[in-house]
Amino acid sequence: MLKPVQHYLKRHWQRLRPGTSCALCASWLPPGLALCEGCETELPWLGAHCQRCALPLSVDGLICGGCLADSPAFDQVLAPWRYAFPVDSLINAFKHRDQGSLGRLAGALLARHLQHLFDEGQPRPELLLPVPLSPQRLRQRGFNQAALLADWLGKPLGLPVNAKLLQRVQEQHSQQGLTASERRRNLKQAFALVSEAELTGRHLALVDDVLTTGATADSLARLLKRAGVRRVDVYCLARTPPPGE
Repeated sequence: MLKPVQHYLKRHWQRLRPGTSCALCASWLPPGLALCEGCETELPWLGAHCQRCALPLSVDGLICGGCLADSPAFDQVLAPWRYAFPVDSLINAFKHRDQGSLGRLAGALLARHLQHLFDEGQPRPELLLPVPLSPQRLRQRGFNQAALLADWLGKPLGLPVNAKLLQRVQEQHSQQGLTASERRRNLKQAFALVSEAELTGRHLALVDDVLTTGATADSLARLLKRAGVRRVDVYCLARTPPPGE
């Protein structure tokens, strides 16, 4: 299944549109579906993972060593997939090639995943907060993928979105290729709250595309917890596997 999907992704990005054909293999679908059953089954579903940071593990229901040694400020990460093919290709196309239709598809699938968890008893947040981009990065890219994703989650889940509460106040070097400790140093004093009104005791959720080391989410969660927020969850499309996997 994956070889024909990979071939299609490489050669026909411009034809990928949610609709009456599968967004990955282009097979016919009834109206209202975006992926065929075969492609959806082949997606890299997260499976067993850390109950705090969602790091893929060999056994489910555990807390990973990293979270035990240095507990993050966020309460829980919820993600449907590992960062692997073809999800990584979908995210990169959305993030770097402005493939909005792919982002909408990913957002719809994430919303469905979250709604299932809410139906099973997962606590619902009161507000969605997209991870902010710096003004310079926003000008370069032309959009904030986290803000778009938050909007695509907010409507079907019936949750409000505030894209102005959090602000990146310092331009940092790229996080790509940095270790967890380097990422934390890179993010020191990078974010600020525009307003701290009515945050005490609230349950909020950060929204981003991928969680790698969790340094950005941890920094933002610490900022929110200092302002009195009771619980901070993180919603993302994918979680990277452990280093070396």
